[in-house]
Amino acid sequence: MTELNQRDFALDPEDNARLANLCGPFDEHLRQIELRLGVEIDHRGNLFQVIGEEAATKAAEKVLRVLYAGAENESLTGAKINLHLAESGIDAITAEAAESAQEVVIKVKRGVIKARGANQSRYLHAITTHDINFGVGPAGTGKTYLAVASAVEALEANRVQRLLLVRPAVEAGEKLGFLPGDLTQKVDPYLRPLYDALYEMLGFEKVAKLLERNVIEIAPLAYMRGRTLNDSYVILDEAQNTTVEQMKMFLTRIGFGSVAVVNGDVSQIDLPRNVRSGLRHAVEVLRGVDGISFTFFTSRDVVRHPLVAKIVRAYEAFEQTEEPK
Repeated sequence: MTELNQRDFALDPEDNARLANLCGPFDEHLRQIELRLGVEIDHRGNLFQVIGEEAATKAAEKVLRVLYAGAENESLTGAKINLHLAESGIDAITAEAAESAQEVVIKVKRGVIKARGANQSRYLHAITTHDINFGVGPAGTGKTYLAVASAVEALEANRVQRLLLVRPAVEAGEKLGFLPGDLTQKVDPYLRPLYDALYEMLGFEKVAKLLERNVIEIAPLAYMRGRTLNDSYVILDEAQNTTVEQMKMFLTRIGFGSVAVVNGDVSQIDLPRNVRSGLRHAVEVLRGVDGISFTFFTSRDVVRHPLVAKIVRAYEAFEQTEEPK
């Protein structure tokens, strides 16, 4: 498995106007590069830090240096960034990472599930070798489905005693208190993608029985405070909508014999503008901690209907060229 790599470098000469031109409004140019390369980019002034797989971080540094040099004489836009990424042969630069992927096969009673593509292979391999795992990337890349498949396999093999499905209840203009029913009924709609995967692998009747016996448990993230989870498989979905405090709280619930998978898409954060995403913060804080894995997905990893990948790219292109209001 390819290890997470961190590259620290400075863009010289230091020039605030050039730096602002490179980063774009609200760092949107950097987010564009992150999405394309599957890396995390942070900076303080002209000091940059890129986190991701080695080939991708090398490519990101190269791109940033070239763009910074050009930022002196031309105004950079989302369209120009996109054009440079397309012309720079980024796909070829990062292709070497795909060659090192290791195939992992998940066996459940209803069949065999295999990874599609290099990043999915790395993701599954990481889950089998680490206690805490992060999957970061756009919708349709298989993060949730593969996490549930791994959890079902662990449950059926008696490696864990229960499965917990968790997500923050953050939606635009909605609050759980306004939904009808008890706690389970309130949270169910927010966990539907997890349920769909469970039903496909275990069947409706088996899932219903396991829910009744609390072998499978659902919970909003806020209800995890104060618990210690031993011999459990815990999946936190939509983690981009956690706050920094919530993410810390969740990660410190993990007990002996447990596995945690944290999934999210940092391009779809529904938190208020002035609230930092716990997922983005965790990538920065935990990058060097042994026993924690990070897998970064991009739009090239989308494995749904072929049109889904085209839709994701179309939205990316539109957001890159849209003028900030």
